[in-house]
Amino acid sequence: MKPSFTRRTALMLAAALAATGVVAIAQPATPVKFIVPFPAGGTADVLPRIVAEKLRTAYPAGVLVENKTGAGGNIGADFVARADADGTTFLVSPPGPVAINHHLYKTLAFDPTKWVPVTVLATVPNVLAVSNKLPVKNVAEFVAYLKANPDKVSYASQGNGSTSHLTASLFMQVTGTKMIHIPYKGTAPALVDLVGGNVGVFFDNISSSAQFHTGNKLRILAVADDQRSPALPQVPTLIESKVPMEAVTFFSIVAPPGTPAAAVGAMQKTVATALALPDVKQKFIEQGAEPRGWSPEQTGAFIKRESDKWNKVIKSANVTLE
Repeated sequence: MKPSFTRRTALMLAAALAATGVVAIAQPATPVKFIVPFPAGGTADVLPRIVAEKLRTAYPAGVLVENKTGAGGNIGADFVARADADGTTFLVSPPGPVAINHHLYKTLAFDPTKWVPVTVLATVPNVLAVSNKLPVKNVAEFVAYLKANPDKVSYASQGNGSTSHLTASLFMQVTGTKMIHIPYKGTAPALVDLVGGNVGVFFDNISSSAQFHTGNKLRILAVADDQRSPALPQVPTLIESKVPMEAVTFFSIVAPPGTPAAAVGAMQKTVATALALPDVKQKFIEQGAEPRGWSPEQTGAFIKRESDKWNKVIKSANVTLE
């Protein structure tokens, strides 16, 4: 039987929450778990940890961030899908196991269409980054160079089926160009080879590429978002550059199938309040991330649009994974 809060505990909690700016909502007596299906240290891991620190007063039993990695995020996602739908376990993840993997893998142990949307923590735009060895200074020159040299420029990705792979596929479909795909095992080795000139292009997250752009180690030609990024305000969007496409990496919170609406609503409101705090906003901006905190309804609609978009790209590029 779960212990109930005393009046004194409730008053102390309310006071603590008022001091931190986080909304007080009745919460479970057991720790809440944020399952991140990717390794520690990357943006997918950093963002939920920033938010989790602000939720500890709203969830007095604690908020734990656990990394359960492997299979493109599918291992951690399967763990959450099998968890009790009691509002204590959530998947916090980039698009793969939420909106993309069921279009890529022939079989999955879980059904991504059954997730209960909670909110989107943030969106991070992908960027068109090119090697300094490529003789191009802007998107128009880059597209012209690709058309003059079909299948001669290589592009890196974080792996087959990754957002960088699919963004490059979308770019080639939109511009009618052809490049050679070189998959890597993650962002770091891909960036190393881009900086070294071993590959020509990488559609990377802005958070990892921006420092190399400002250090003149590579050139970011455009941002794949609907507006310029505060992190690189001088860099135009692809749409401004006459390439009509957007490609952002989003970091969403979803719950196991059957999670009660009350638990979902409580988490969304608490997270949205945390995201509005000035220090959280600043930390997100430092990661190249735009804080969101959308409602469950907005989140569900957004995930559906993203899933449909990438499904079309995957089918057109004939991308499949075992």
